[in-house]
Amino acid sequence: MECLLGLLKVKVVRGVHLAICDPLTHSSDPYVVLRLDQQKVKSSIKYRTINPEWNEELTLSITNMMHPVKIDDGMGDAEFCILDFVEIAKQDLSDVPDGTVMKTIYPEKDNCFATESHITWKDGKISQDIVLKLRNTDTGELVLHLHWVNIPGVAR
Repeated sequence: MECLLGLLKVKVVRGVHLAICDPLTHSSDPYVVLRLDQQKVKSSIKYRTINPEWNEELTLSITNMMHPVKIDDGMGDAEFCILDFVEIAKQDLSDVPDGTVMKTIYPEKDNCFATESHITWKDGKISQDIVLKLRNTDTGELVLHLHWVNIPGVAR
């Protein structure tokens, strides 16, 4: 059995210019599914919109930081690597000044990032704001906010 490293809280903030799946209403009924290994969590459905506002927090248990989080919003897909995020979150950051950017991840052809993303130490937490460009569709981005939750008793 794999060891639990901690919890990844993924706030699904919003979708931007998602694909139109219903041409009669020029809208869609989007939702977001996050998958990591055998875990699957799903947001609520937002009806008749291509610019949904979710602001919903979904939680994934992290046992293997080598696997990406995969996203399917029903109108495209994306994924992001959590390796750097988890490695930074597992460090002792007690001496790091508040508001420090620990790492910046840039959009590349090998990732789904639409803009640069900063892993930040702020208010005693590691967090990251991400904008992902959806694949296998003509348009659409997802805005996410990640933060890490250490589990008491689990070694850093």
